[in-house]
Amino acid sequence: MDHSRSRSAVLAVVVALSTLLGLAGPAAAAPYCGITWGSLAKTADAPDTESLNDVRVGRHACFDRLVVDVGGQDAWFDSYDVRYVPHVTAEGTGDVVPLRGGAALQVTVRAPAHDAHGNATFSPVDRREVVDVSSFSTFRQVAWAGSFEGQSTLGLGVRARLPFRVLTLAGTPNSDHTPRLVIDVAHRW
Repeated sequence: MDHSRSRSAVLAVVVALSTLLGLAGPAAAAPYCGITWGSLAKTADAPDTESLNDVRVGRHACFDRLVVDVGGQDAWFDSYDVRYVPHVTAEGTGDVVPLRGGAALQVTVRAPAHDAHGNATFSPVDRREVVDVSSFSTFRQVAWAGSFEGQSTLGLGVRARLPFRVLTLAGTPNSDHTPRLVIDVAHRW
């Protein structure tokens, strides 16, 4: 019996099975992100006079991004509460806002969706689908939960309870370049 030929055949079978099972060979092309954000609530409660103007989303290599545009008199905005909750509730009624996904982020922006004269500054066409996230890695749905008593709430359905961060970006007063609240949710832990 030729032992070297037997070992070669066994080695070839092991390598083939390992490759099929993903145990050997190059790793998937997932970027290394080094995310250390965590999943606990992020809040800031500075007094502000801004109003909510728009909601948009973006996809990045390591996270999905929700951007809330606020505007008014200030260049800065720093008044929000973003946290995982069992159910997002609607402003004013407390009704549960249904969301797709394995986890729900409640995004409360302490800015109304109307100006000082009661004119709407933001009114989504579809409250259940504020923006299209159908091709996103982490986001499953962005729903409008309303605006009441000086604050507005969005429900963000995500794939699972994943790390997130909240950033505020300054704007230029009385211009189209308004302050923004940014919520990034990682694609993985």
